[in-house]
Amino acid sequence: MSEVSAPLPPYKRIAAKIKAQIESGELQPGDPIPSAREIMRAEGVSSATAARVAPTLRAEGYAVTTVGVGTVAAKPKKLTAGADRLSLLRAGSSGINDNERVEIVGAELEPATQEVADALGVEAGAEVIRRRRRYIDDAGVVTVSTTWIAGQLAELAPELLVAEPLPKMTFGLIEERTGRRASRRRDTVALRPVPEEIAGLLETEPGTVVLTMTNHYWDQEGEPTEYAVDYLGVGRDLSSEYDLD
Repeated sequence: MSEVSAPLPPYKRIAAKIKAQIESGELQPGDPIPSAREIMRAEGVSSATAARVAPTLRAEGYAVTTVGVGTVAAKPKKLTAGADRLSLLRAGSSGINDNERVEIVGAELEPATQEVADALGVEAGAEVIRRRRRYIDDAGVVTVSTTWIAGQLAELAPELLVAEPLPKMTFGLIEERTGRRASRRRDTVALRPVPEEIAGLLETEPGTVVLTMTNHYWDQEGEPTEYAVDYLGVGRDLSSEYDLD
């Protein structure tokens, strides 16, 4: 016997209708969403039900409340972090979302700071590869991401020192040339002030506090492969959603 899904509660049904209007472009970001009174009249629901629509939209990033205007439509600023791009790559995609583009803004050798040296298991001052890129979507800058890799890999994969996108990203290129597959990672989320060298790329002022994600990667032998730090664009959120049943 097949299961029949329970109908959505009225406030969720109405919120879903408004979300569809935003996704289709019928409602543009900044356009007022229907007021509780308008929802009551158009949908024939109680004031209590109508009042739950706007909070539902705000919680999912489809509405914001602005001073002097009220609640207006918005589009969620979704973030794809470096670790998520690895999952996309292994699923057969390019690692870049359809509405994104990537700019490679640096690819060079530099002396490892103590932070980078500790992460990669090399001596401070040793040559490491630094690749920096900026991801941009319809809502603006998604993140400025910097990856460090042990310098000796430049001999096996000279493309790492070319400021152009890599078809298989750094993960895929390292695995292809060395057989070292990123098998374990650790993600650390923190608030950090934006350094001066990142601020212009992130289109904000130096010292602005934003979310960051730091990724450590290890291969199948437990040896470090990459270290990365992403500075999220202003107003970007990190979120995860799970089925608990």
